[in-house]
Amino acid sequence: MQRVVDVAAAIIERSDGTFLLCERPPGKVYQGYWEFPGGKVEPEEPISEALARELHEELGIEVEVAYPWITSFYVYEHAAVRLHFYRVIRWRGNPSSREGQAFCWQSKQKLTVGPMLPANSAVLKALHLPLRLGITCAWQVGVEHALKSMQSALAHGLRLVQIREGKLDPDLRNKFSVQVTEAVRKVNGIVLINNDVKLAMSLGAGLHLPSRELMGTKVRPDVEWCSASCHNSAELDKASDLGLDFVLLGPVEQTSTHADAAGMGWKNFESLVQNYSLPVFALGGMRSENLDAARLRGAHGIAMLRGAWDQSER
Repeated sequence: MQRVVDVAAAIIERSDGTFLLCERPPGKVYQGYWEFPGGKVEPEEPISEALARELHEELGIEVEVAYPWITSFYVYEHAAVRLHFYRVIRWRGNPSSREGQAFCWQSKQKLTVGPMLPANSAVLKALHLPLRLGITCAWQVGVEHALKSMQSALAHGLRLVQIREGKLDPDLRNKFSVQVTEAVRKVNGIVLINNDVKLAMSLGAGLHLPSRELMGTKVRPDVEWCSASCHNSAELDKASDLGLDFVLLGPVEQTSTHADAAGMGWKNFESLVQNYSLPVFALGGMRSENLDAARLRGAHGIAMLRGAWDQSER
C-alpha cells in the first residue's frame, strides 16, 4: 500500500480575485506542470504551520490570514498525496522565486498557463463559487417582495442563489424560477433549483438535492452545478461519492424554520468538515457577520435564508 504524503497547498488570492500558480522546475516530477504553491508536511507538523513555512521558503512571504478550505486526495504513479488547501487572503511581502520556479497571477475565468498538475485541477471549478449563498423564501414573503429583495441583493454583490419554493403553487413557482434565473444570469451568477431536476434542466440551471433525495441518488444528475443539504457524516460522504460540487451543512444554530432541530454548533461543524473534499456552506442562523467565523472553521462560505435578503445586512 502506498504511503500517503500530506501536502499543504495555498490558494493565494488578491482582492481582484486572481490567484498565484507556480511552475514545477526542471528536475522535479512533473516538471513544467503548474500547481498551487505549497509543499510536504513534516511529521507531527500542524498543517497551518507547514503552509506558512513552505510559502516563506518558496516565495518569501509571511502568511497573515489563511482559511482552511478543502482536502483533495490523488494517487500518482509515484505517490499518493493528500492536499490540504488553504485560502490565503493576506500576507506580508511580495512573492519572489526562491527555488527557481516561474510563477504568475491567474484569473479563474481563463487560465493562460498549463498544463495543470492533475491533483490541483479539481479545485479550479470550486474557485468559481461565491462565498455567500442566498436561499429564496417567496412562499413566506410573497413573490413580488422576494423578487424586489433579490434584485437588491444582486445589486449588492450576491452571485449564488438557491430557489427553494416547494410550497408555492407549481405554475407560480415555475414563473418565479424563470424570473430569478434570468436575473442571476444577467450578473453572471449561479442559480440552483431545489429538488426539481426537470425544471433545472429546462432552465439550464443547477440542481440542489435535499438530504433525503441525496441519499436515494445513485448517479450525479447531469447539470453543471449540483449541491446537496447535509446534516451528518454519512450524508457528507454520499455527496462526495457522487461527485457533487458543494454542500450545505447544518443547522449550525437553531432557526425559526426548523425550531425542532437543535443546532450542531461550530465545534461539531468544524469536526465534520475537517479534511472534507467538497466546499461546504454553513447553514442555519447565518448572517453576513458569521462569514469569517465560518471560514476559520473550514467552511467555504455561508448559506442564508432571511439573512440574504434582509436590507439591514447591507
